[in-house]
Amino acid sequence: MKNLTEWMSTSTGRATRVVAGLALIIVGLVAGGGWLTLSIVGVVPLVAGLSNVCLLAPLAGRPLKGAHH
Repeated sequence: MKNLTEWMSTSTGRATRVVAGLALIIVGLVAGGGWLTLSIVGVVPLVAGLSNVCLLAPLAGRPLKGAHH
């Protein structure tokens, strides 16, 4: 898990989280019904990526906040 959290703190990892969050939100809104929950879940990686926070990092002994680039 350490390699994953290291990658997630890079610019590419942040961008991937933002794109994944947006994708989840869009799919949830387009599908509607019970899929709206997916939109709510998609907010987590979107906000985490935009704020440069990795929620899994503390589990690997790394800081919550990513590196400043």
